[in-house]
Amino acid sequence: MALPVFALFIVAEATWTSFRGQSVYAIRDFGGSMSQLGINILVRFTIGGALIGLHFWLYQFRVFEVPAGPWGWLLTFITIDFVFYWYHRAQHRVRFLWCAHVVHHSSEHMNFGTALRQSPTGPFTKMLFYWPLPLIGFDPLVIASAGAIATIYGFWTHTEVIKKLWAPIEWVFVTPSYHRAHHGSNPEYVDKNYGNFLIIWDRMFGTFQAEVAQVQYGLLTNINTYNPLRIAFAEWLRLIRESFAARSSGQLWQLWLRPPREQEKA
Repeated sequence: MALPVFALFIVAEATWTSFRGQSVYAIRDFGGSMSQLGINILVRFTIGGALIGLHFWLYQFRVFEVPAGPWGWLLTFITIDFVFYWYHRAQHRVRFLWCAHVVHHSSEHMNFGTALRQSPTGPFTKMLFYWPLPLIGFDPLVIASAGAIATIYGFWTHTEVIKKLWAPIEWVFVTPSYHRAHHGSNPEYVDKNYGNFLIIWDRMFGTFQAEVAQVQYGLLTNINTYNPLRIAFAEWLRLIRESFAARSSGQLWQLWLRPPREQEKA
């Protein structure tokens, strides 16, 4: 439902940056991002009902009763943001989770289009972290609405147009400056700033990094392709090929769980 608004922001950003002589959009790269958005939407429509159904089924066995109303919604939103921090951090530190998340980092540009470059396998890995919420006592419908607002918030942080904001805002919230750093392949930026809404999680858990140098976007080893299927599944295929070549269960275990940045360096 937010896609028309996102489209307006993309047009505005492209027009503004072009007027200023900046090249934040590349046609083929933007096409790659939109291809991933299209596949991701198809997957979400296919499995969305099943995921909501799972949440409602788990909600029957809830341990607590999270109160309804504005305070309950806010608690749900903050909890989702906290869970997202750890999910996002795991995506960067666990190989098979990175196979999905690498899609989002595969662009060498930072713009609103990159925000929509989402993996078609992401919904499957995300459910591994979010299923406890209805079991704890969070209403599935509130989870869905709070999650939607969180996703919309994450969109606007993918831009070079907005520089630094007022210091108190920068101290508490995730801003474009912090998320630009997150997308950097510079050594100081790798695996930093995992938050979506609140940057305080990164400050608390030692993963915060301010934007201090020009950001080099993309991966340590860039994919150099605009083929939609290669963008979406190349890392998964690489992992599967290596898995078949594994000589022991221990090696297979390491292939799936060890940090993906070690794989890129190798």
